[in-house]
Amino acid sequence: MKICIVSDSHDRADPLLAAVLAARGEGAQAVVHCGDIIGGHTLRPLLALGLPVHAVHGNNLGDSLAMVRMSAASGGLITYHGAEADISLGGRRLFVTHYPHLARGMACTGDYDLVCCGHSHASSASRQLNVLGGQTWVVDPGTVAGIGAPPTWVLGDLENMNFEVRSLL
Repeated sequence: MKICIVSDSHDRADPLLAAVLAARGEGAQAVVHCGDIIGGHTLRPLLALGLPVHAVHGNNLGDSLAMVRMSAASGGLITYHGAEADISLGGRRLFVTHYPHLARGMACTGDYDLVCCGHSHASSASRQLNVLGGQTWVVDPGTVAGIGAPPTWVLGDLENMNFEVRSLL
C-alpha cells in the first residue's frame, strides 16, 4: 500500500491538494497529515479525491471543533485523531504526531513500523534503532505549504517500506 505523508499545510489548501493529487497519481491509497492544518476548510478539497485522510492537529491548533465536525460529516474519509494517532494501514502499524521529539521516542519503543511527524518544516526519512533490537522508520515530510522551506511531501510504500521525499516545485 502506498500512502501520501504531508504536514504543516498551515491553511494552504492548494499545495496540499497538489501533493495528494500527485501521490494518488502514483498509487497512494491514503493520506497521513502530521499536523498544523489549522482550518478544517484546508482539508475540504481532499474529499473529492475519495482517499481516506488521517490527521492530527499540531501546535497551531486552529479550529479543532471544525475539524471534528468535518471528520464526522466526511462519511469516513477524514479521521481527525486529535493530538496523535495510532493507526494500521497496509498491514503496518503507524504512530502519527506533530512533534519530532515524540516521534523519536515512540520509534524507540519498537511498537511501530513507521512513525510520522512534522513541525520542523524539514523533510527527512531515516531508520532509528529501537529497544527490541530492530529499526523503526521515522518520517517527517517537511512543509507542504512551503513555509520557510521548499514545499515537500513523502510518498510512502508500506509494502516495501520505502519513503521518498517529493517536491512540489
